[in-house]
Amino acid sequence: MKIVYFLIFCFWYLLSLLPLRVLYFFSDLLYYPLYYCIRYRRPIVRKNLIGSFPEKDIKEIIKIEKEFYQFFCDYLMETIKLFTMPKKQLMKRMTFDGIEDITDELETKNKELCFVYLGHYGNWEWIASLGYWTPKDILCAQIYHPLSNKAFDALFIKLRSQFGGECIPMKVTLRRIIELKKAQQKTIIGFISDQLPKWSSIHHFTPFLHRDTAMFTGTEQMGKKFGALIYYAEVTRPKRGYYHCTFKKLTEHPESLKNFEVTDLYATQLEQMIKQTPYLWLWSHDRWKRTKEEYERRKKESASNRT
Repeated sequence: MKIVYFLIFCFWYLLSLLPLRVLYFFSDLLYYPLYYCIRYRRPIVRKNLIGSFPEKDIKEIIKIEKEFYQFFCDYLMETIKLFTMPKKQLMKRMTFDGIEDITDELETKNKELCFVYLGHYGNWEWIASLGYWTPKDILCAQIYHPLSNKAFDALFIKLRSQFGGECIPMKVTLRRIIELKKAQQKTIIGFISDQLPKWSSIHHFTPFLHRDTAMFTGTEQMGKKFGALIYYAEVTRPKRGYYHCTFKKLTEHPESLKNFEVTDLYATQLEQMIKQTPYLWLWSHDRWKRTKEEYERRKKESASNRT
């Protein structure tokens, strides 16, 4: 694994030394074989787009599809560039609004924790640079699911940790948050919550892009348990190579809301953002392969087996 990691790291590092405009040239070249020859996950992307935008004709769907693949190639090159992108350049290209609101609330309302909902939208890897923008006494962290390939997993941990933040493996999230709260460490934690839960982790479906959609509810559950501030990260891409993130407060008292209300608020915000600029979302993930109908069938079958 160490040899593989070293080889990949060296290749990515050397590639990242190139100017971003050169990497975008490679991105343009990569798009054609990826879309037309390799056809990377095109059936999944097409199925997801058709189901999400039933009002659009096939020409509009294909247009979004091509824009997504063009952006996806940009995302790959932008992520590689992170290895050597200077702090000044990154802070120019990835900007934030609403940080002052979060830091003020953490100070004035006696809160230690702020949970931020994110999606696989825009360049979510660049958002890890939030640590450049926050006061030194506030820890920035992100929950991540370890990759099955250990070399790539180590590579991405290094990439995401270089801004002074902390990567928290999903399995130890609760334990780590308890430690941070006991230490009274003021912390902003990002949760990317738009992926598909496993059957055993499904507790709630919400209307999302014209379908009943299984959603992760862990962010809400922990937010209620610890009385965390809950924010949403709204991302825009003003032009190629530039992103802007605005933090929007969902609630400062999640414990006072009904079960799954916070999750539904997140789903609504994410859906609005996707509809505004569809190609910036990660359409290549098989998001709806676990349906509510199948979930209900399995639930009844399980209950029947217990009796």
